[in-house]
Amino acid sequence: SKRHCETHQLLSTGRTFSEFPTAGSDPPQLVDVKYLSFLIHCRIMRPDDANIAGNVHGGTILKMIEEAGAIISTRHCNSQSGEPCVAALARVERTDFLSPMCIGDVANVSAEITYTSKHSVEVQVNVLSENILTGAKRMTNRATLWYVPLSLKNVDKVLEVPPIQYAWKELEEEGRKRYEEQKLERLVTKERNGDIIFPVINPEPYTVGCSQSSLIHLVGPSDCTLHGFVHGGVTMKLMDEVAGIVAARHCKTNVVTASVDAINFHEKIKKGCVITISGRMTFTSNKSMEIEVFVDADPFVDEPKERYRAVSAFFTYVSLSKEGKPLPVPQLVVESEDEKRRFEDGKGRYLQTKAKRQVQMQPLTQQ
Repeated sequence: SKRHCETHQLLSTGRTFSEFPTAGSDPPQLVDVKYLSFLIHCRIMRPDDANIAGNVHGGTILKMIEEAGAIISTRHCNSQSGEPCVAALARVERTDFLSPMCIGDVANVSAEITYTSKHSVEVQVNVLSENILTGAKRMTNRATLWYVPLSLKNVDKVLEVPPIQYAWKELEEEGRKRYEEQKLERLVTKERNGDIIFPVINPEPYTVGCSQSSLIHLVGPSDCTLHGFVHGGVTMKLMDEVAGIVAARHCKTNVVTASVDAINFHEKIKKGCVITISGRMTFTSNKSMEIEVFVDADPFVDEPKERYRAVSAFFTYVSLSKEGKPLPVPQLVVESEDEKRRFEDGKGRYLQTKAKRQVQMQPLTQQ
């Protein structure tokens, strides 16, 4: 489409939207605001993007989603004259992986700004998987991300966001409602973020201690934004890797990401930090596993700050056969009172999600 082609041109030039010439005009002219709030990019999936069964890692998709969100929100926040800034990821709402993507598929990622508050931007991202041999396309992901603009001169300074224009007043009201809901959920999540995972000696099979895993990563320049802080997509990819290890250890089969509950970015992670990504299983249903993952940062370079909790989230995985069919999941054996409490909390989230899906499916079955 015309918009698709122009968007790719904008990406390849590296110029701001306001400088790009409109069709049929010689000098650069201002482009309509819709070009500031819409973006498409695509990439073919390679073998290093996938697991041994050929299914693309959920973390790879999450990283692409975040890159699209960061580009569009940063461009928007710099669309008016003022202090230059970079949009930092604050939260990712629940993201469902509707179907697996495979090596050779093309991921088409489209992002659109759907709401702005005084200091934050909501970005809606859709991912389509395309078979370039047949032309067949299918929706694989929908995600909602929230960004805040941070000054390039002072990383602790949050700048104001240029407002967007809404086609209908109702869209603004719905966006404001989503904004207030995520704001409240972030506070609740931060209050429960005090847990630490300790190693277990000689754990019993199918217990929490048997599958829990940790990954230690030194944050380098390639992981970071212009500010020198970690890209949200890099963090999410590492979190998905750990969650995948926990799931594979538990069921010892091919596993894929089914969904990610809200990911909350509580504090920034600076270049030079050593981060520990820890994961443990909290709940199992007949065919799914919920894994809690959190990221702790140790600042070692030029900063005498103590270790802190930077990110937290819940990932849901499913077990697949060689033919790609869902397999039953071994039930989690809970031992301590804390494990029993986390299991019941996970069961509540599972039933709540199941009820929401049934409500969403009712209009389709009634047609």
